Amino acid sequence: MSDEIKTNADASSANPIERDAALFSDLPVEITVSVGKAKPTISELLAMRPDSVVPLDKAIEDPVDILVGDRLIARGVLEEVIEDGNTQLAVRLTSVPGLQGG
Repeated sequence: MSDEIKTNADASSANPIERDAALFSDLPVEITVSVGKAKPTISELLAMRPDSVVPLDKAIEDPVDILVGDRLIARGVLEEVIEDGNTQLAVRLTSVPGLQGG
């Protein structure tokens, strides 16, 4: 019984931020990779068909933004990776300002 009491006391004296982070560490988080934005007019939007090209506000070599909700957490560059014989789009992180203590 004294071991159980000691364990509970140890848990309650742990850093609350670390304890809370441990509680949520296995939850999945959806991220969004933003490659750019466009502002077509309504008439341009209505005229879009298959094979239409939508120009974005970024060059192909520009970094992409990685967001959780509306919060920027990282930037990276697009790459292709092969996983289980399939080619997939991936992001190589180049900076992670939103994950470093902020």
